[in-house]
Amino acid sequence: MRLLLVEDDQNLSDAIAEQLQKEGYITDCCYDGETALHYALNPEYGYDIVLLDRMLPIIDGLTVLKAMRQKQIFTPVLILTGLGELEDKIEGLDCGADDYLVKPFHIRELLARIRALTRRQERKNITAYGLVLDAEYRRLTYQGKSVILTPKETNLITVFLEQPDMVQSRSQLLWKVWGGNTEVEDGNVDNYIHFLRKRLRELGCKVSIKTVYGAGYRLEETP
Repeated sequence: MRLLLVEDDQNLSDAIAEQLQKEGYITDCCYDGETALHYALNPEYGYDIVLLDRMLPIIDGLTVLKAMRQKQIFTPVLILTGLGELEDKIEGLDCGADDYLVKPFHIRELLARIRALTRRQERKNITAYGLVLDAEYRRLTYQGKSVILTPKETNLITVFLEQPDMVQSRSQLLWKVWGGNTEVEDGNVDNYIHFLRKRLRELGCKVSIKTVYGAGYRLEETP
């Protein structure tokens, strides 16, 4: 698991990073908001969690957080701050933070909160062949690169990810995605298969939706 730690107090940052690395977390550190933006907004880094101080030089932490969410980057963010008033917490959470920890804190509590965020991600993510679907935010990710899906695209790719290698007939997809709506035609399935194939190409992944003639469609990993 790879973490981004954004903390302007370098001594504190070093101490936290040392403990995180002892627990097996790969940890990148930066000390101001401008550098944090560079790391946080670049999907190639593929962070699992961002630990973000609010009071940062150059650009404050909430601005960094807002920029992430505006760019459709929904990596879990745990705010670390000395601002512990109720209104401060509400502001941080309303800006898109997933959790809020007030300084000073014990490293054991920080580790517990990281584990909790990890479990939350595992519960809502569906994975197969290196693809990761965050169904809540309709974000499909492959090797750090992400695309945002429409609700129907999300429902359709969920069917394939939950049963990889299984052939899904048009009638099965109509039932699972459209609820058996008799007004929806087979052509709708074909259209959304086309849309999903385009999304997979955008991600540059080695996964495709293959047509199994006379049977339906199947998710496959290509060599």
